[in-house]
Amino acid sequence: MSVIKELKEFMMRGNVVDLAVGVVVGGAFGKIVSSLVSDIIMPPIGVVLGGVDFADLKFILQDATADVAAVSINYGSFIQTVLDFVIISTAIFFAVKAMNSLKKAPVEEAPAEAPAPSKEEILLGEIRDLLKEQNKK
Repeated sequence: MSVIKELKEFMMRGNVVDLAVGVVVGGAFGKIVSSLVSDIIMPPIGVVLGGVDFADLKFILQDATADVAAVSINYGSFIQTVLDFVIISTAIFFAVKAMNSLKKAPVEEAPAEAPAPSKEEILLGEIRDLLKEQNKK
């Protein structure tokens, strides 16, 4: 089998296509949530905390010089990323929960009664019973 044919079969499997769609939609959803956090949620939180812009929160380890840029730990960006994660995971949790509630619960069917024995089975049973009676005598 040629490599091209194997690759085509691999790419056309349902799981690969579903995964690709999930990654693309997930990436777009991540951008939406990042915008929600940085543009809508964080500004009011910053105002409540005294006009703080979380993107500007950082510890400066070394000031900038003429040759070197400043070295800092940007913990404000980290806080925004954690909030992104919390919002994304919460949204995914509720989406999965909603999808699971839409699934129909499997209906348990009552066990079907055993079918009536065929004429041959009835005849064989009678022969068996007659043979047992003859062996007892």
